[in-house]
Amino acid sequence: MGLTETVSNRRQFPVELSGVSAVVAVLLYLVVDLAVKLTGTTVLAFGFHVIGGSLTVGSLLSMVVDGLLVGLAVGLAGIGLSMTYSILDFANFAHGDTVTAGAFLGWVAAYVVAGLGSGAALSELVLFNTGQQLSVVSAFLPVLFGLVVAGAGTVGVVLLVDRLTYRPMRGSDNISLLIASIGVALALRYLIAFVFGTQTSGVASSGARFQVVPGLTITDNELALLVLGVGLMLAVHLLLQRTKLGKAMRAMADNEDLARVTGIPTERVIRVTWVLGGALAGIGGYLLVLESGTISFNFGWILLLLIFAAVIVGGIGSIYGAMAGGVLIGLVDSLALIWLPSGLTRAAAFAVLIAVLLLKPSGLFSGVSTA
Repeated sequence: MGLTETVSNRRQFPVELSGVSAVVAVLLYLVVDLAVKLTGTTVLAFGFHVIGGSLTVGSLLSMVVDGLLVGLAVGLAGIGLSMTYSILDFANFAHGDTVTAGAFLGWVAAYVVAGLGSGAALSELVLFNTGQQLSVVSAFLPVLFGLVVAGAGTVGVVLLVDRLTYRPMRGSDNISLLIASIGVALALRYLIAFVFGTQTSGVASSGARFQVVPGLTITDNELALLVLGVGLMLAVHLLLQRTKLGKAMRAMADNEDLARVTGIPTERVIRVTWVLGGALAGIGGYLLVLESGTISFNFGWILLLLIFAAVIVGGIGSIYGAMAGGVLIGLVDSLALIWLPSGLTRAAAFAVLIAVLLLKPSGLFSGVSTA
């Protein structure tokens, strides 16, 4: 280690230490404030609110569950974005609108199946104009069919986009691919707006509620998201660690040239990357709509910011980082309601992103390329 590098490291250490101290101080204040809020106590100083307030345990648990559910959906979508970056080496800005496309395809299919024999016109079913709202309990088979269509339909969309746009540009620089993905995003978004309109539609509502603990209930739709989200993440883990295909994907992400020399079919791996990432994006969007109950032409574009935040917090290129980052960002976005107005909770999520970038620029799962 040279003298210049030694001096640089010594200068950097106090900066990192002060950053860690600031983060620890903020976290300590929030924890103490939360504990005081749960007791229903408010502390004032010179007429100004310093700490505390009013918050019930039931409300806190509901926020945790909401954050976990949103985080699972964001994590599922983030897996595809992280895989695209690690294997294809570009940031796919069309990923959010891919989520939207999958959600619309799935819910159109669910509504058409649910409306068979009802006498409703096909146009009304496709545009969600029947006044009916679906749930896992009230329409299990249509919702399940829609889930399958959301995954399979999104795979078709991403493979078509890859064939028409990304594959011809495979040898181009990353900036060109990024700009192309923005164009794809705009095309998908406004095609959806042209077909379905720009209004927000209510498509799902709870069919049953289950009491988990006193003061906390969970709906059938939320339970479906929880079970499927955890199950799909476990399936991705098994695919990456226990199959030859998963090993090939990890090898290509680490070194594409070496993977090609050793006989790994790189085009096949790229195709599987699109298939797996697209399916998870579509299913994640479908489940998020199932939980929230509403769908709109730009919800995936808005969600993209949280997906990018999750992937960066977890560590760009890390599948497990995308999973963990999604859950973390979802929890922060939900729990921020304790301290911030509803319109500012995203600021808290990005504050966490900034803190992670300052303290650990490579993300929470640094040093891991795809798994």
